[in-house]
Amino acid sequence: MIYKIHVEFSKEIFEVKENEISIGIKSKAIKGEANKEIIKKIAKHFKVSTTQIQIKLGYKSKEKIIEILE
Repeated sequence: MIYKIHVEFSKEIFEVKENEISIGIKSKAIKGEANKEIIKKIAKHFKVSTTQIQIKLGYKSKEKIIEILE
């Protein structure tokens, strides 16, 4: 499944609307910490392993495309 992700910093949100997710994170965008937090939150929400989630586009952007592998 492919999702479009919109990241907001310093907020506590997690909204899923069809194939779009708005997610709030606390981590800074340094050394991939923000991406790690995003992957952990998505994995927890969908009850999958973090290894099943891949960021396809937007490693350094607030707008990302992720894929959840089955």
